[in-house]
Amino acid sequence: MGSAENILVIKHGALGDVVLAQGPFQAIRAHHPNAHITLLTTKLFKPFLEKSGLFNDIWVDERAKIWNILKIAALRKRLREGDFDRVYDLQTSSRSSSYLKLFAATNLPEWSGTAPGCSHPHMNKNRGALHTIERQAEQLRQAGIESIPDVDFSWAAGDLAKFVGLSQFAVLVPGGSAHRPEKRWPAARYAELAVRLQITGVSPVLIGGAAEAEAIEIILKACPKAIDLSGKTSLEDLVTLGMAAQFAIGNDTGPLHLVAAVGCPVTVLFSKASDPARARPRGRDVTVLRSEILAELSLDAVIETLKMPSEC
Repeated sequence: MGSAENILVIKHGALGDVVLAQGPFQAIRAHHPNAHITLLTTKLFKPFLEKSGLFNDIWVDERAKIWNILKIAALRKRLREGDFDRVYDLQTSSRSSSYLKLFAATNLPEWSGTAPGCSHPHMNKNRGALHTIERQAEQLRQAGIESIPDVDFSWAAGDLAKFVGLSQFAVLVPGGSAHRPEKRWPAARYAELAVRLQITGVSPVLIGGAAEAEAIEIILKACPKAIDLSGKTSLEDLVTLGMAAQFAIGNDTGPLHLVAAVGCPVTVLFSKASDPARARPRGRDVTVLRSEILAELSLDAVIETLKMPSEC
């Protein structure tokens, strides 16, 4: 591949989706070592992914509504001026697929994805049933990238010392989509778990944002010695905590994907609302517990999966 090669990678999505794309990001860079690679993503992930060293440039996609002619025209202009030789659409949504139409018909780039008429289509009628990791690996193989390396987030790791007093601890992620309460194990169960961990000498560290405020309040009321880091952690902090934690427990949500990806032993809880076969976190040590109704999942069932101090 020549040094003049221009590559565009498209990846929006939530945090979990971006975490699962890290391996493909690395594979694309390895396959195009001398290329100028641009990532088109959402604003949230730009400062984080800039530190990876995998991209020469990162563009923010505002994902403008189709009726916003001025913004669509600006994106079209930018894409055309990018003079891309190849596009890897790892989002493969109807939106990202539609971007192929924004290029001049006389100067279409090679395109890996699902856009109608693209040069390197992902040909698998059952692609929607595959886990994201396998789906993207197959898509890249069909575009000539044969293997996906082990995920490396070492570039994001910081100094654990900033979290004063942390030594033997477990990360609890009691949140999830605010509009999907059925994907959450009850806060009262997390509270019971926090108390049990504290008794065994493992400090519970609570991760979340504004949407988890009520759940975290319930946990802290039952276990005042739990360490509340809700609203205080960057993505880099999640990497740092994940690398040092004894283990982590949480619902099917983005932060747990990142903690799992850096090698932390993780227990992830699924209800019937989502399918772990397609969307579970991946890492060196991931245990999936699934109950159709998470409120029916017992505390003991969760504790049985954990590597308590005597076992670590």
